[in-house]
Amino acid sequence: MSQTVSNAILPLELLGSGESAIVEVVHGDPSWVGRMAELGVRHGCRLQMLQPGSPCLLQVGGCRLCLRGEESMRIFVRPLV
Repeated sequence: MSQTVSNAILPLELLGSGESAIVEVVHGDPSWVGRMAELGVRHGCRLQMLQPGSPCLLQVGGCRLCLRGEESMRIFVRPLV
């Protein structure tokens, strides 16, 4: 079963548990955006929300990443449906 991408772009914090999305944009200080890119969170990457909330837990590639509330508001994604 193939997954299609939704037209809606929304903040990462609005993804529910188990939902997957494609990263569209990461906003913020260039050093923070660069750090997110080093961790795999960059335009075009696929991620999955494992645990929503603050902090949230993400699956990015083969790694798990924990972000606090404000950080997840700076990442905008396009949900996979």
